[in-house]
Amino acid sequence: MEPRSFDLVVIGAGPAGLAGAIAAALFGRKVALVERERVIGGALINTGTLPSKTLRETALALSGLRSRDLYGVDLSLRRTVKVADFLRHERDVKKTTRADVEERLALVGVERFTGAARFVARDVVEVAARRGGKGGAALRLRGTHFLIATGSRPTQPPEFPTGHPRVWDSDRILELEKLPRRLAVIGAGVIGSEYASTFNALGCEVHVVDGRDALLSFLDAEFSRRLQSEMERLGVRFHWKERVKACRAPARGAVRLALTSGATLAVDAVLVAAGRRACVEGLGLEAVGLAVNERGLLEVDAQYRTKVRHVFAAGDVIGFPSLASVSAEQARVAACVACDVPFKKDVASTFPNGIYTIPEVSSVGATEEALKKEGVDYVAGRAEYARNARGAIVGDRSGLLKLLFRRDDMRLLGVHVLGEHATELVHIGMMTLVCGGGAADLQHACFNVPTLSNLYKDAAYRAQIARDLPDAARRIARGR
Repeated sequence: MEPRSFDLVVIGAGPAGLAGAIAAALFGRKVALVERERVIGGALINTGTLPSKTLRETALALSGLRSRDLYGVDLSLRRTVKVADFLRHERDVKKTTRADVEERLALVGVERFTGAARFVARDVVEVAARRGGKGGAALRLRGTHFLIATGSRPTQPPEFPTGHPRVWDSDRILELEKLPRRLAVIGAGVIGSEYASTFNALGCEVHVVDGRDALLSFLDAEFSRRLQSEMERLGVRFHWKERVKACRAPARGAVRLALTSGATLAVDAVLVAAGRRACVEGLGLEAVGLAVNERGLLEVDAQYRTKVRHVFAAGDVIGFPSLASVSAEQARVAACVACDVPFKKDVASTFPNGIYTIPEVSSVGATEEALKKEGVDYVAGRAEYARNARGAIVGDRSGLLKLLFRRDDMRLLGVHVLGEHATELVHIGMMTLVCGGGAADLQHACFNVPTLSNLYKDAAYRAQIARDLPDAARRIARGR
């Protein structure tokens, strides 16, 4: 059968694939979108970004955590809550989001195919029907351009039994049928830390095991320490400089972990969050003249073009930063280049990270450690949620905003936020950074009252005072 022809064939319907397909279709190109799973959305909608964040919000509501902090009373439902109760909202959010994306794909005319795609020639992929599904023989698609956006999957260390009903990875964790009393989280990265916070809020006894000695070391050190302290205050237990040598997981009874120190840990279930690896197996890259590098990733140029000019790649398959937001932007750039449309030429060099722990933390720009290493003379301004009217209203006593400015001209260099709505609040700082703004802009701005946004004005004033009126700054510090 003669292959069907398209201007762009997109392989993978996660955040990158969806963004690239929709962009190219909006430019009037004929687009095919191939996804091996029966549902679209990848980790963004189905197993990672949205589900985990929805679960976090549900945990906060059902656990009564915010109510206890604000009113001083325990409104917790965790003694009676069932798994179905806290997964219902997660499933509703996935269903609604998926329906919205499907509608957008249909409106712009993207043609969808379900099955595993494999290059069989430089300009042809074969799409094999899913096992047990309908569709008969494999079909072939010819593309003028291709976008590989197949994402990543969790790494499964050999110490842990694959497929055990009480040993999960981050893609399977939401398949649980019973809430464990004791949970071990292997890995204190972003995914492990987020799930540790969520299950702790739901009343689980949570143990985090990691071979490192600090939490999320890419954060500004002050915020790494503060986040760990808050998570510990809420009940999460960290086991630093420890690795799992063996995992004994019988059909019944406790799962026992043997640690490198000689200690053992008995839990009801284990979440392995030990990193992810790119999904490139079975793509037939050799047929198009491509290969992954030593880290198992596809290499691209600034326009997300591989060394084969008509093949682009975006998202987790190219590595850092592996953020859904950035992955989508990468794919839009690739679509613009492939379609020869000068709408978007590059991805913004300044982008925030958002970590949905409890409390949440977000940052953009330089850390204090980076500025010291580079020899940049800077000044910091801090504003605490507890001294902000909105912070007091919502009951956040531990929240903090820190702004870092270059000393000579008070231009903003870094923004770090921990506390309620941190992942939203960081964007004020991000836009100030993008526009080259500084302390004067934040001091001049007028924010609604009472709002957490006013923390920016407070922190900017404090930084200015620290630079120009050091005696006053010391008096303020003593009065904190």
